[in-house]
Amino acid sequence: MARIGILTGGGDCPGLNAAIRGVIRKAVGVFGHEGVGFRNGWLGVMERETVELDRDAVRGILHRGGTILGSSGINPMREPEGPERIRATLNDLEVDGLVAIGGEGTLGAAAQLAEQGVRVVGIPKTIDNDISGTDYTIGFRTAVQVATDAIDRLHSTAESHNRVMLVEVMGRSTGWIALYAGLAGGADVILIPEHPFDLEEVCASLRRRHMGTSSFSIVVVAEGAKPRDGTFEIPEYPVDRYGWPRMGGIANLIAPEIERETGFETRVITLGHLQRGGTPTAYDRVLATRLGVAAADLAEAGGWGRMVALRGPSMADIPLAEAVAERKLVPEHLYRLAGVFAG
Repeated sequence: MARIGILTGGGDCPGLNAAIRGVIRKAVGVFGHEGVGFRNGWLGVMERETVELDRDAVRGILHRGGTILGSSGINPMREPEGPERIRATLNDLEVDGLVAIGGEGTLGAAAQLAEQGVRVVGIPKTIDNDISGTDYTIGFRTAVQVATDAIDRLHSTAESHNRVMLVEVMGRSTGWIALYAGLAGGADVILIPEHPFDLEEVCASLRRRHMGTSSFSIVVVAEGAKPRDGTFEIPEYPVDRYGWPRMGGIANLIAPEIERETGFETRVITLGHLQRGGTPTAYDRVLATRLGVAAADLAEAGGWGRMVALRGPSMADIPLAEAVAERKLVPEHLYRLAGVFAG
């Protein structure tokens, strides 16, 4: 019998509890192992903050948002003697291996620890959907649904008042949420980090649309969208205590310019953390469950240093180092698809 640890790191997202449940139901309920949860991500491992995880502990959590383990953005590779503290905790608590559920930062630390001999398996979660090697990450589809519902509701108020509505969604480095929600919600303009925008071109597109039969427009903006060099200046974003840029507000910067250049009344809606909160969709519940079970299977097979992933209809796994080597960006063909419906 082995002892399997679980942690959730980075920002919360819908589906984390379903993944925890999947791991425990397979590792404990089928393989007969013990489960131990670490609170607040890697911080809980370093500080030995644990909670017992058995079948009863994960009962009734499938539909719940957030994470019963708590989370933080602490990266042990940046903390004094972080890796040593991780190894000491696992050794002293007789934890045979870890399942780390997280995004770029959490899995990046897992990859580095794996290179140092720590037994760890990764599960990809992030609403940004920017982890390489997997078709989708836990939380992405729920975030898209929340954003799409908001866009659907904004259509009627935009049309009633002949307004341009800017909807700012999350997406620091990639535009997956903006693109999918924009396509699903019938947005007229979609601005994403992968394709710097020219504000004059955006305004020209809106003017052409309003010269026809339409009297309103919906513009979806990823928080990490940036202007083409030399076209529009934006201030440098501050960073949080973990070193990540604290983004948000790009829509508020460009909205007055759009109104000034086009003459159309312009309003901004920033969805922010609404996209990360609340109950997961059915798709995310199933995806998280499948990834959790696959992680338990991978740990049982001794597949340490790897991340479980969705590839087409099947579960797969890849080296953690490969998963975090580069962000998964929105491909050109999908961005061109959005252009078909612009204006």
